Amino acid sequence: MSASGGTKAIVAALVANLSIAVAKFVAFLFSGSSSMLAESVHSLADSGNQGLLLLGGKKAKREATPEHPFGYGRERYIYAFLVSIVLFSVGGMFAVYEGYEKIKHPHEITAWYWPVGVLVFAIIAEIFSFRTAIRESNQTRGNRSWTEFVRRSKAPELPVVLLEDLGALVGLVLALGGVGLALATGNGVWDGIGTLCIGILLIVIAIILAVETKSLLLGESAGLEEVEKIKAAVVDGDTVTGIIHMRTLHLGPEELLVAAKIAVRHDETAVEIANAINAAENRIRDAVPIARVIYLEPDIFNAEAAAAGTAPGDPSDAPDPDPTPAPAPKDLGH
Repeated sequence: MSASGGTKAIVAALVANLSIAVAKFVAFLFSGSSSMLAESVHSLADSGNQGLLLLGGKKAKREATPEHPFGYGRERYIYAFLVSIVLFSVGGMFAVYEGYEKIKHPHEITAWYWPVGVLVFAIIAEIFSFRTAIRESNQTRGNRSWTEFVRRSKAPELPVVLLEDLGALVGLVLALGGVGLALATGNGVWDGIGTLCIGILLIVIAIILAVETKSLLLGESAGLEEVEKIKAAVVDGDTVTGIIHMRTLHLGPEELLVAAKIAVRHDETAVEIANAINAAENRIRDAVPIARVIYLEPDIFNAEAAAAGTAPGDPSDAPDPDPTPAPAPKDLGH
């Protein structure tokens, strides 16, 4: 997995969650707090999620095969989607069930110092993990807001870890509030309410992750900045006069497919056009290094054919008509 995959953030989260899961479960055994049981399952699920992200990154490195000629880059999207399922089912639904049962059948919390001590320790550990994820994300986030980073990032690992850590911190605060109110009032219902809130929080985060990862699985285009760089790199103003229409698709977080029909002058020779295409491919790779699979198809510009092939709402792809008119029989746009 590349550095942009956030391996350091994933490992930090894995270490933190494993230690926290053990501590929370011990606290549950001594105190009987349902919030502690829900939180221990939550941390265990998060640990499994980090394992899935690391596994997805490893599988994505496999070389392309005849059966999968574009490689396995989307493995990272698949495993990130599995994370959302685990977070929803194992984390969220379990916590909702446990909270409901505790509200229906409340009991007093014993050995209060165990859950309180563990929660304080867990908050410190999660802050360390969250800080690592933020630092790793800032290396690729640029000027984007955090919301835009989560929604637009093509590498799923960092947004997943960020949302998991944020959910864990908020969940810990909810658990601490539930335990604290249960101890202050002597009413175990508050512990169940805290557990129920944790479950709802995890379900909301899981749904957000599922929606964003599904978009990546369906196939997203390059970002606007990359698209503009590619457009500028294709046209040389000589042989290649413009782009008739173009499509981009992420084959993985660090691998982009570019397919375009480009306008060339009608009087160029096949050798000149081939050289112009090779030069355009080199310029694209220099401008956008992740553009590794490039298909450029030369054509004679025809306004009617270009209008039919241009992406809706993107007429800017069509070049200005060739100042040297092409003979009617040479219209290759049909």
